[in-house]
Amino acid sequence: MLRSLDIRDVLLIDRLQLEFQPGLNVLTGETGAGKSILLDSLGFVLGWRGRAELVRAGADQGEVIAEFDLPADHPANAILAEAGIDADGELILRRVNTVDGRKTAWINDRRVSGQVLRDLSETLVELHGQHDDRGLLNPRGHRQLLDEFAGHAAMMADTRAMWQARSRASKALAEAEEQLAAMRSEEEFLRHAVAELDQLNPLPGEDAELDTKRRRMQAAEKIRDDLARAYHILGFDGAEGAMGNGMRWLDGIAADADGQLDEPIAALGRALNELGEATQGVERVLENLDFNPAELEGLEERLFAIRGLARKHGVAPDDLGTFAEELRTRLTRLDAGEGDIGRLRAELKAAEIAYASSAEALTASRTDAAARLDRAVMDELAPLKMERAVFHTLIEAGDAGPEGRDNVSFTVATNPGAPAGQLAKIASGGELSRFLLALKVCLSQNTSGVTMIFDEIDRGVGGATADAVGRRLSRLASEGQVLVVTHSPQVAALGQHHWQVSKSVQDGQTLSRVVPLDHGQRVDEIARMISGDTITDPARDAARALLGT
Repeated sequence: MLRSLDIRDVLLIDRLQLEFQPGLNVLTGETGAGKSILLDSLGFVLGWRGRAELVRAGADQGEVIAEFDLPADHPANAILAEAGIDADGELILRRVNTVDGRKTAWINDRRVSGQVLRDLSETLVELHGQHDDRGLLNPRGHRQLLDEFAGHAAMMADTRAMWQARSRASKALAEAEEQLAAMRSEEEFLRHAVAELDQLNPLPGEDAELDTKRRRMQAAEKIRDDLARAYHILGFDGAEGAMGNGMRWLDGIAADADGQLDEPIAALGRALNELGEATQGVERVLENLDFNPAELEGLEERLFAIRGLARKHGVAPDDLGTFAEELRTRLTRLDAGEGDIGRLRAELKAAEIAYASSAEALTASRTDAAARLDRAVMDELAPLKMERAVFHTLIEAGDAGPEGRDNVSFTVATNPGAPAGQLAKIASGGELSRFLLALKVCLSQNTSGVTMIFDEIDRGVGGATADAVGRRLSRLASEGQVLVVTHSPQVAALGQHHWQVSKSVQDGQTLSRVVPLDHGQRVDEIARMISGDTITDPARDAARALLGT
């Protein structure tokens, strides 16, 4: 509920403080007195787009402060929580417009953007009038209004959940198909590469081992001849044979040498042993160097094949085995891909069926609710002297989405047989006002904590019709707060709280004033509305009759 409005240096207002009350609040005054300035000021502090120049002439800045009472369950609390603001039941909006056009806003002394104000305003205030493009005249909001009338919160949540499941399934299938298509584009490469690697079957460390053997074989060709000559010289045909013969000759004469040859013979024996070991070592090296040239050729072919594959695939030779496993895994996924695609298609089909069922149930419920809303609006139109008009909630098939597959719009035909069309395009000013009021009365059952403002919604009607308008406004205000800018005495008389807007010239400046009226002042104001500038006694009597006094 709007509790107070404090306006300073805005247009024709220098300083104005208004304390609003629950129920029906009416604002009256002559045309041009400044009633629209109040709405401009309220719209400014709520972040609505309006006049570019709001600062009163001669002032440095204009300022508007609005205070609201917030119940604990008010939807504004969610927006405040998201913005990191603690309202604790009280909400104070403040916005300043400097003379150079800069605008600054605060909520409970916390600096905020204009967008936060606009988001809050959707939960705080509804403005209805002949130029209202934010509420009932905006076809984009008609489906939401119908859903609120029907109490579709649970069905909407179910449909949103089904839509999200359908979207997830569709995304998963698309991604899987994209991956499968990418794998299919390299299928030939994968199968050829895996076959090539499997045939070669390179082992970790094999490259280094083959390289060592290759270098040994290549070196063997260079040293084998020298080793063979050395082996020949050291062996039986060379030094070992000669030393053996010398040993036998010395053994034969040792007995006649009186022991003088014992030491030489022993040393020669030791030398023969060492020479034998050396000869055997050279022999072993020769045996190791003994290879078939075809073996070297085969070794080189495998080594070059391993290194060629490593270069081809851009990996180290020792990583070829791991790389082959990676390729086999990709082939396995490719071979299993068709099965995954089939499973994902089945999941998407099931999700589409579930969503279609939920959306169809929502459509059926909307159709039933639309018929009930149409009857309710038609019942309200009769007392408003529009019994020949036809109101119809049109439901048409639309694009599928999280809130179903329906487009909803409120249409009217002002006379039987006349073509139906959108509210704003078909109805005249007075008719439009009454349509809006009838519709709002029917939709207000789910309105909670919203201050409703009606800007001259009674324009173009009078007498019993104006009285019917006032009574419906009073009914709307019975459970909340309604502010009405009106020129109708019948509507003004039904207000629980009455303010008069006037304009005067002081010290060469034109200023607007808004004052609350007591009972006697209300009589005079309503009499003025009845008779004009000259208030007559019959007009006062008529005013008292309207007020029931």
